[in-house]
Amino acid sequence: MLRRGGERPERGEKAVRNFVVGLIVGFLILPAGLYIYVRSGNAPVATAYAPMPFERMLARTALHARIAKEAPQKDLKTFTDADLVSGAQVYQTNCAFCHGLPGQPASAASAGMFPRAPQLFTADGTVTDDSVGVTYWKVNNGIRLSGMPGFHAALGEQQMWQVSALVARADNLPPAALDALRPGVVGVAAPAAGAQTIPAAPAGTTPTTPH
Repeated sequence: MLRRGGERPERGEKAVRNFVVGLIVGFLILPAGLYIYVRSGNAPVATAYAPMPFERMLARTALHARIAKEAPQKDLKTFTDADLVSGAQVYQTNCAFCHGLPGQPASAASAGMFPRAPQLFTADGTVTDDSVGVTYWKVNNGIRLSGMPGFHAALGEQQMWQVSALVARADNLPPAALDALRPGVVGVAAPAAGAQTIPAAPAGTTPTTPH
């Protein structure tokens, strides 16, 4: 028996079955191919290797979406010069080794990271276009697979806001804050109750603290 147009029923049903089977096989091939690729030892895992296809796009899209959802709101104008000086002290101890100081070259360690740690006092690396809440989210939570740790267990709430305000105003800091960011000036801001600070490395040693 023929349907309208001369098409046999079996032919249409077979086409649907083939489509469904092809769809299922396609869903199975993708994860299987990814597994084989990773197990083959060809995946770029060293910091010097080029990123995998779509790696940067997927990572940035996921990060920006999460931050937009969770970043707290705070007016940058509410931070005083004293807050910025305290933020500079926190930055010197915990961040400068990776993210650099004003007018200073990037450390060799930061150049060996993937992705490279942005130099927050340079035109290319500044985050002054971000809200202070966005930077606070990054300081508090860290960013997976980037080398950026979360400081929620190492710094107090006020310290995280102060250092976030500092980098949010990296292009317009008061003289006292800039003075606290000079090379060799290391100040340790008092931690909040119950918070642990990351100690500065002794003179003559290589700092091991994350940014």
